[in-house]
Amino acid sequence: MATAIRPYQERDRDSLVALWASCDLTRAWNDPGRDIDRKLANDAQNLLVIERAGDIIGSVMVGYDGHRGWINYLAVHPSHQRQGFARQLTVEAERRLREVGCAKVNLQVRSSNARAHDFFSRIGYVPDAVVSLGKRLEVDE
Repeated sequence: MATAIRPYQERDRDSLVALWASCDLTRAWNDPGRDIDRKLANDAQNLLVIERAGDIIGSVMVGYDGHRGWINYLAVHPSHQRQGFARQLTVEAERRLREVGCAKVNLQVRSSNARAHDFFSRIGYVPDAVVSLGKRLEVDE
């Protein structure tokens, strides 16, 4: 069955939020709808979905700040995992980042997500010797 990676469209919203929930990417303090809106407000073409038979089965949010590229919300529905879709999405994210002159890509994986750690390790990602720090500037409720 053919798949297609394409930019997000508003009709994808409910399916995308459900996908993220099914992959345990959502948290009470992060409103996924607001994350979609934030991305659409400044870089809509880099919120990507992978579609198969009309269903959204995966996603990736690609960012570039002029110094580093970022991969966020890489997700593949549990029933479609281990079929190469995450790799396809990552390759497309990296292609887009190279296209804008990005030299290095970063991502964050929850320390408890062993499957994601294994996946990224297999495709060449290594831990950086840094500590990830964060500060909420806006509270999602």
